[in-house]
Parts: sequence; C-alpha cells; structure tokens
Amino acid sequence: MLLGVIWSFVSIWLGWGDFTLAWIDPFGEIFIRLLRFIAIPLVLFSIISGITDLGDTQKLGRLGIKTLSAYLLTTVLAVSLGLVLVNIIKPGERAPMEQRVQYRISYEQWAAANSEPIKDGRNLLSDPAYAHLIGAEKSSTAELPDFVREKAAETKSEKGKRPLQFLVDMVPINLFGALVDSSMLQVIFFAIFFGVALLFSPRELVRPVKQFVDGANSIFLRMVDAVMAAAPYFVFALMAGILVKMADSPSALWGIFSSLGWYALSVLAGLALLVYAVYPLLLRVFVPTLGYRSFFRGISPAQLLAFSSSSSAATLPVTMECVRDNLGVSPQISSFVLPIGATVNMDGTSLYQAVGVVFLAQLHWVDLDLAQQLTIVLTATLASIGSAAVPSAGLIMMMVVLISVGLPPEWVAIILTIDRPIDMCRTVVNVTGDATIASLVARSEGEEPRAVPLT
Repeated sequence: MLLGVIWSFVSIWLGWGDFTLAWIDPFGEIFIRLLRFIAIPLVLFSIISGITDLGDTQKLGRLGIKTLSAYLLTTVLAVSLGLVLVNIIKPGERAPMEQRVQYRISYEQWAAANSEPIKDGRNLLSDPAYAHLIGAEKSSTAELPDFVREKAAETKSEKGKRPLQFLVDMVPINLFGALVDSSMLQVIFFAIFFGVALLFSPRELVRPVKQFVDGANSIFLRMVDAVMAAAPYFVFALMAGILVKMADSPSALWGIFSSLGWYALSVLAGLALLVYAVYPLLLRVFVPTLGYRSFFRGISPAQLLAFSSSSSAATLPVTMECVRDNLGVSPQISSFVLPIGATVNMDGTSLYQAVGVVFLAQLHWVDLDLAQQLTIVLTATLASIGSAAVPSAGLIMMMVVLISVGLPPEWVAIILTIDRPIDMCRTVVNVTGDATIASLVARSEGEEPRAVPLT
C-alpha cells in the first residue's frame, strides 16, 4: 500500500500518469471485481449454511434480534459522536466570513426558488447591509459533476417515499435479478428465508441440498484464499491507480488532502475515536478474553483491504476469514452476523454524514437547531440500512440527510474532492464495527472469542 502511494507521487511528478492508468490500474480494478463477484454468492451460501448449522429456530431469532439491535445502537452512537465533534470544532465557521455570506445568499435564493423555508429565520436578501452582495454572490454548486446532478434529482424524487418502503425493497421480485444487481439486502432476505425453510424440511429429502450449500460455501472460501494470495500486488496497483486518478500534479494531489482541512480533521477524529476507543471499550467490557492488541492484529488484513478498496462488500470475504480464523468466532455466528453487517452497519459512513451535513450548514451560515440535528440522527441511522456497500455510497446517503433537514442536496459537490480519502477511512470503521459486533454476539451466545495465534 505504501509503495502504491509512493509510486503515484513519483509517476505524477515524472509524467507517467498515463502509463500507470494504462498498465497498473487495471489490476487494481480486477482485484475489486474478483472480491465483489465472490461476495454475493459467499453471502448467499454462508448464511444458508450458518442457519442450517444452528439447528434451532429460537436461536436464529435470538441472533437476529441481538445483531440488529447492536448494529442500530452503534450507528446511533456514531452519529451522535459526529454531531458532538462538529459542534465543538465548528469546521464550517473557520472559512472566511465573506465566502460564508456569499454562500448564504445563494442558499436563500435557492430556498426562494424551491419554496423551502429558511432554516434559521435569518434573511440576508432583505437586509440592506448585504444589498451590495446580491448578484455578486458565489454559488457553492456552480459547476456540478453530471453524476451529482443526476443523483440529486433522483434523491429529490424519492423524498415522498413511504416510511416503510425500505421493507418493501428488501423483498426481491426476482432472485436472479437481485444477484445480478448485487442487491445485498435482497440476497440476505432470500438466504434467511431459504435457510429457515431448509431447516424445517425433512432431513432425508434436503440432505443433498445441504451438502451442496456446504460444498459451495467451502469453494467460495477457497476462492477468497486464492485471491488474497496475490493481494499485496493487487493493492499496490489499486492505490497507485486511485491517487493518479485524483490529481494530475503532486501539488494538486497534496491540495486535495490539505483543502477542507478542518472538515477532514473533524471526520477523522470521530472515526479514530470509534475505532480506537469506542469499539475497544465495548470489547473490554463484554468480551474480556479478546485483548486490544490481539483484536487489531487479528482483523488488520480486513482493515487494510477496506482502506484500499473503500468497499465493505468487497472486504466481506476477508472480514469473515479474519473473524473466524483470527478471533475465534464460530462459522455459525460469523456467517450470519457479518453479511448483515456489511449492509446494515455503516457506523463510519453515518458519522461522516452527520459531520458533513452540519459542516455544510455552517459553511453556508445556516444554524441548525437541536430538533433539526436530531432529525439528522434519525435520518442518517435509517439511511444507513440497506445502503450500497460500495465506494462513495455515503455521498448519496448524505443527499438524503440534507433533504431531510430542507437543505440542497447539491451541496455535496463541495466535499467531493476529498471524499475518496475519507471514504477509505470510514470503510475501515465499518469493517471494524462488523468484527466488534460479531465478537459481542458470539460472547452473548456462550462462545469465548479470543485471538488465535497467527501463523
């Protein structure tokens, strides 16, 4: 990974960017494709196998309630932590006041054009002190990328969706369509339904099906081992390609990391607290057999892959392997909890949304009251359920949260340039949270997760 970063700086400096994109970057894309195409069938067969191995429907229901409750609790905790930090650091208020006033005027004009009420009651358009700035204001979204415009329009059109629409969306119309579209929640729904039906069927009749499922699960796990054998080379190509795509000069690349500095600091501080304080504290209290160092040593391969791929789904096969082989969580628990976590648990992304929405409001000189910030907690928590476990999915979720508090979803364009580095970090948090919850659930079921000596 470090060599990939060094290579990207050197290749940009020497003008080898085209060479890197043509001959190195494709191997990084192949790596992600390999893991993502393995992830869906692995989820399907591992959940079915895990349910049938449980052999007890009461235990299955208990596992489901514990898993969802734990994920929901950590998500609310993550959003709340993000709101506390962004209100303490106030990254948006550190921008030049002149710029904030110009952004504020553009916001009020947007609100008037879209019949949206002004959030905090302040009205600069009718204030004579700011009359000379009207017409010279600077819009924060003057030049939006096409995909941001498209997603913003889609998000606005979904504003009136029924509150239980996500439950409807969980049920697939066509199993093969869900597999083709990589609709993780729909695949999980089918796998649980199929596994329970298999559990209640006569053993003599379904024994061949059970053997097929176990065999297929074993094959896909072996495929993960084969792909990960070449992971260091793939990760080098992945990192080199990502950074070369982000900028065309070393100064521009450095500018991406240094711009929006206080915003990035607020997000990274929250993510670091989740990974290095909140999760270890939960483990210390509820899973004392799993030490601080041994936990991080055991899941480090999954964390590094999450950082380089920015995809919880692509990392899922490796997360399952680390939790099972390095932390000592049984396959029955890990194969049930972790696939659900890759879809439902988005702690890092939820914290990032909370910080991002309040930062954008601060930058536009919009004061959000307590009720509006509580709306952010609720919406960010619900938006995380079923969000795509793919790179930059958090941007789409942030648009949903912005709309929920009556702010323009197009504002995400401001933080677009720095999204990918932060996306890499928040995916590490998501994966670490998955491993933590799997260990907690295993402990609650009488298991003793503990670090397995690494060979």
